[in-house]
Amino acid sequence: MPLDRRTRKRLVTRQAISNAATLLFMERGFDNVTVDEIAEAADVGRMTVFNHFPRKEDMFFDRDEEGREKFLEALRQRDKSVAPIEAIRQLAHRAATEDPVYIIFFPGSQRFVETIEKSPTLIARARAIRDELAQFVAVALAESVGRDPADPDAHLAANLVLATWTVAFIQAHRVYRESQDAEKAKSTFLAIIDRGTKGIEAATAGTPYAQVGLS
Repeated sequence: MPLDRRTRKRLVTRQAISNAATLLFMERGFDNVTVDEIAEAADVGRMTVFNHFPRKEDMFFDRDEEGREKFLEALRQRDKSVAPIEAIRQLAHRAATEDPVYIIFFPGSQRFVETIEKSPTLIARARAIRDELAQFVAVALAESVGRDPADPDAHLAANLVLATWTVAFIQAHRVYRESQDAEKAKSTFLAIIDRGTKGIEAATAGTPYAQVGLS
């Protein structure tokens, strides 16, 4: 369904704020940039910035919500012959190959990672997002097989998934930093995802998250 003019304008403004903020963060460091400076760079008012982003760090992690939707979509649209854990593994492969928006390796992505590493505020927010995403994925996993959102097996699986993706992401960027080889970094990411998935499947064996037909 096409977006109305007002919504399109709002999204354009939001993206402009995020782009201006990210550029400043990478140039000067997250903690050295003020909201007023971001507003000036984006040519909007201070309150407009807060209308789109309640927290300064949300401008840096502006694709958090989109990432959650990718997990939800992968689980809801999976073929019923594919177990949920396998559907998430396949999502990682698509993210790194067919639609490399999040799992991408180039000088700009390296600066993004380095900006996080230099800011205690961003490190804390990244950890919080990881924990929030684990909760979100747990609920989505449970929903995908008709179990209660509090199902402990779903929460075990979700936390193992997020731990695997975190290690894969960090190690892949380490490889890229040392080699400047995007393909080698991508291969590292996917290899860790694949090995981690086997561990998750072993930990959740006998549940509908690892095997189809057990709901």
